[in-house]
Amino acid sequence: MSGSTGNYTVEDAKDNLKVLRAGSNHVVSAIQKAAGEDVLDFLIREQNLDIHYEGDQGIGAIRKAVLESPHASQGLKRTVITRGDDTPKQMLVPDDVERNARTALRTGKPVVLYGPTGTGKTTFAKQLALQHCVGYSLHTATPSWTAKDIIGGIGPKLTGSTGMQSLGYQTELGAVSEGVRRARNFDISYSVILDEITRADISQIFGPLYTAIENRNQTLIETDDGETIELDERLSIICTMNMSDRTVNELDNAITRRFAMIELDEYDDKDRRALFNGWIESNLEDIPLLDDAELLDLFERDYDGINHGSEHASRGPIMRFGPMHYHDVTVFLREALQDESLYMDDPERAVGQAFRTFIVPRLLNSAAFPQIEQIEEHYRALNDSFGSFDLDPAAELAGRELEAEQRRMGSYQ
Repeated sequence: MSGSTGNYTVEDAKDNLKVLRAGSNHVVSAIQKAAGEDVLDFLIREQNLDIHYEGDQGIGAIRKAVLESPHASQGLKRTVITRGDDTPKQMLVPDDVERNARTALRTGKPVVLYGPTGTGKTTFAKQLALQHCVGYSLHTATPSWTAKDIIGGIGPKLTGSTGMQSLGYQTELGAVSEGVRRARNFDISYSVILDEITRADISQIFGPLYTAIENRNQTLIETDDGETIELDERLSIICTMNMSDRTVNELDNAITRRFAMIELDEYDDKDRRALFNGWIESNLEDIPLLDDAELLDLFERDYDGINHGSEHASRGPIMRFGPMHYHDVTVFLREALQDESLYMDDPERAVGQAFRTFIVPRLLNSAAFPQIEQIEEHYRALNDSFGSFDLDPAAELAGRELEAEQRRMGSYQ
């Protein structure tokens, strides 16, 4: 290749395209020798050489070179770090929720998005991260998480050749400390999303982080090469929490004192109806097998019965349940009603199967025995009310779970 360090031009890149497409190391060298951002734009935005070698996702050698280049703008860094990201651009959460969350992030506080299942917390977290920062990483909590998953710690490392390996130890970074290093090394604003944190023991995983939030000079971890990692103002922490797992009052006070708590709960009637209408129109407008107005009515009455109590049921609300689940129902129906081998000849039953697949299991997942009884009663009542739809599959699934629960309790007759 022609060109010396700092003097590699767009003309050089054009002259050497065949070489650049023959090996990723040539692209890395061109980026490192680039005379200005126009070279990086040509290589990445025009020729998509990072995609050519590294696919739609991940940070390989080419993208890492862009992120470390002094010529790369924040916009170009965002381009390479979010390659393949399919997060919807349109925010569906209520306006107040969006404003509160954006304001909280500007204060530098870690943010917790909490609320019932189906309120769009994870999608909103990614949208916030992309709006507020150049890039983000997403980590979903598990019951086995410890502080090491957040901060880092010592982990095993095999050294030596095959057959002659020995066990040693090395420092491994956690989600937050790795996020700090990316923000620092790439000189970008960066978000770490910790999803569904109530799956883990919050007090245990966040203990060292609480200390660092109180004292930003506190070292989180020191790497094997002596680099100390502290919280950085360029790093944002966004958590999501499913409140069917735990209520706010049961949380450790430490998190509610140190984190901004943003609730995603019920959408008002107008906003919710707009969501339902939009999904029905976008997924089913070219499929005349269902009455869109009646399907919208079903969504509304199902949602209302779950969250507020049905007029046909003998008891009150079942649980808090978000509207986002109904998007999956419309996508299921879109696919089911375009194939004769699926439900094209039986659209009424397709609706019941969609509810059986995407709504009822999510209700049963966190339901106690009395709620399981209510779920079955609710769908039996809906089935009686909507003659155009066959909701038996949904009711039957709830009924089988009720029978299983009764057997476990020793009361099945």
